[in-house]
Amino acid sequence: MTRQSLDLDAVRAFIRIVELGSFTRAAEALRTTQAAMSLKLKRLEEMLGFRLVERTPRYVEISAQGATFLELARELLEAHDRALSAFTGARQRLTIGISDHVAGPELPALIARMNAQDPELLIEIRIGSSGDLLQSFDRRELDTVFVRQHADRSDGKVLAQESFGWFASPNWQRRANEPLPLATLAEPCGVRAMAGRLLDDAGIPWREVFVGGGVTAVAAAVMAGVGIAALAPRMLPFGAVDVGAKLGLPELARLPVLLHTRVHRGRAHEALDALCAAFRSVIRS
Repeated sequence: MTRQSLDLDAVRAFIRIVELGSFTRAAEALRTTQAAMSLKLKRLEEMLGFRLVERTPRYVEISAQGATFLELARELLEAHDRALSAFTGARQRLTIGISDHVAGPELPALIARMNAQDPELLIEIRIGSSGDLLQSFDRRELDTVFVRQHADRSDGKVLAQESFGWFASPNWQRRANEPLPLATLAEPCGVRAMAGRLLDDAGIPWREVFVGGGVTAVAAAVMAGVGIAALAPRMLPFGAVDVGAKLGLPELARLPVLLHTRVHRGRAHEALDALCAAFRSVIRS
């Protein structure tokens, strides 16, 4: 009896279809056509003898047998990629997302620490909001994300708790009888939401005077004297001062830095451990 072999390209196509929930998006991710994806999946299903996904005009839904096969398929490709990397010298890729409120000025040193751990590892880093990065992680576009706690999520591993303060430039003065001027990150931002909620609960009127696309921009606005911002101390340029007690502002909660990852073994995991250790060393509670 001739034993058939699984087509790894077809297995990879199946995984992508399930992860992205669409033949079209999966085809784009693998740089091929929707017709080619459909053909690969059809041949894989014929070989296995059962349907892997149920197709409807509006969405793709994995079948019960497909769900069982999915984890085995992922293990198969992981084993294949590890073997290929070990014996062909192919560089393993690790894709990481880091929240802008987490990255901080230490990021170059953190990257250097990862590179020192494994110079042959290909590291790809994306900076963004916690919400956007978590969505990318769920779509399996990222292997790992470091984020602030998100209102819609209760999972993830806590790496550290970080303190926040109300910071302003040394010469900034609040104008009498005017709402507290805030510099914030664009929505959605958990730190922005926390600051606004605390001020509202304390009955302190406030208004946004600057919205930045990143923490660097917000810190620049603070040092320019535009207003104050709720930020972690390590994010501020030298000279920024905490004006919370002076203005009678509510105390900001410590916020956790959370790790979400699918990397649990091998060289990439060792490099990730080095990055986690580096984050713990620079984040002050």
